[in-house]
Amino acid sequence: MNTAHASPAEPSTGLLTDRYELTMLRAALRSGVAQRRSVFEVFARYLPHGRRYGVVAGTGRLLEALAAFRFDADQLDFVRSAGIADEVTLDFLKSYRFSGSIWGYAEGDCYFPGSPILVVEGTFAEAVILETLALSVLNHDCAVAAAGSRMVLAAAGRPLIEMGSRRTHEQAGVAAARAAYIAGFATTSNLQAGHKYAIPTSGTSAHSFTLVHDDERQAFAAQLDAFGPDTTLLVDTYDVAAAVAAAVEVAGPRLGAVRIDSGDLAVTAREVRAQLDALGAGHTRIVLTGDLEEHSIAALAAAPVDGYGVGTSLVIGSGAPTAALVYKLVARDGGDGQPLVPVAKRSVGKPSRGGRKWAAREVSPEGTAVGELITDTPADDPQPGQPAGTRRPLLQLLVRDGEIVGDEPVEAARTRHRAALAELPGHARQLSRGYPAIPTTFSPSRDEPGWD
Repeated sequence: MNTAHASPAEPSTGLLTDRYELTMLRAALRSGVAQRRSVFEVFARYLPHGRRYGVVAGTGRLLEALAAFRFDADQLDFVRSAGIADEVTLDFLKSYRFSGSIWGYAEGDCYFPGSPILVVEGTFAEAVILETLALSVLNHDCAVAAAGSRMVLAAAGRPLIEMGSRRTHEQAGVAAARAAYIAGFATTSNLQAGHKYAIPTSGTSAHSFTLVHDDERQAFAAQLDAFGPDTTLLVDTYDVAAAVAAAVEVAGPRLGAVRIDSGDLAVTAREVRAQLDALGAGHTRIVLTGDLEEHSIAALAAAPVDGYGVGTSLVIGSGAPTAALVYKLVARDGGDGQPLVPVAKRSVGKPSRGGRKWAAREVSPEGTAVGELITDTPADDPQPGQPAGTRRPLLQLLVRDGEIVGDEPVEAARTRHRAALAELPGHARQLSRGYPAIPTTFSPSRDEPGWD
């Protein structure tokens, strides 16, 4: 099992935080509340406009980052010279290792407004400085996964290639590839993602490869010589019809695929399909790329297409580049051995619900999700009047007393997402704007402040 302790070879993630977290730490150490047992929660007050479900992604990356969350000598010198930390704070940071526990929705599962997708339990000092790290990972990866999931639904079984690395930060490209694979994308063009997470990779050539050769036929011949007839030839550099004819002539009827990246994709795909069939290349696949997103993919449903490549729209969350997740203190030590005290914001437009929470997906006898139930007791505890076998507990233990116990292969999250989608009601798969697919209900089993 992994622990939250990183080896010296791993780059520290300690400064992937906002200054205000260290100012709170410094003041809390001085006031005496730093060691108060506290519970922080990550949740979304709402889904991006018109979305019907969210997708949990980034949990595995967050656990990796948590293992490397410490402060080395150079970082401590920086926070000292910047006047951020006094000696007491520096001593705390020098020995920092998260020793609390973290619960979370399993990666790949779906979530809804109010879902406590991550619950961090520990001292205030240990937990508060994880806010930025947790939110930066989860907000990005959940946004990409939700967009990717919608694209997979729109593709209706046709494979999708993630190819957005050139449209975002280099490390965000790796994270986006991972999130897209969880959502159901078949492959990625990003080799670092393929190497690190064992995601299948794919990719052939760009227009520059055709342009550097004397003519299209020469470029096709070179690619076929290197990769064999099952390769994918890009046919829209000059004239599509002429390129398709040259591709089949050079490769023969066993040509694997052609890629179209511009023009009226639906019309061009039909023309190319007819041309390929007439040339005896009936098994040659057609792959479309070029600023695709879920709605344009859905519009191509009737076109003779065998797959899609998606880049820009995916890595920016298809118009929703953040999942709007927040990290809030919801409970703290009541003192003198008393139970945790729920605490909550009452800000206009930004309220929170106090109390340590548990979550379950309520499922009909037919196996369809009908609600998200948030309670103050574990979801597998008996509940009055609740039929057996109709609740699926959602929170899983990820970190126990500082030890990472919830890491898993990315393939497990991918499989889980397919199951979670299949569980949702049919209207959740619609791309049109709508309300969350299932309602979120808060149902405390005891009357406590902060739950109202």
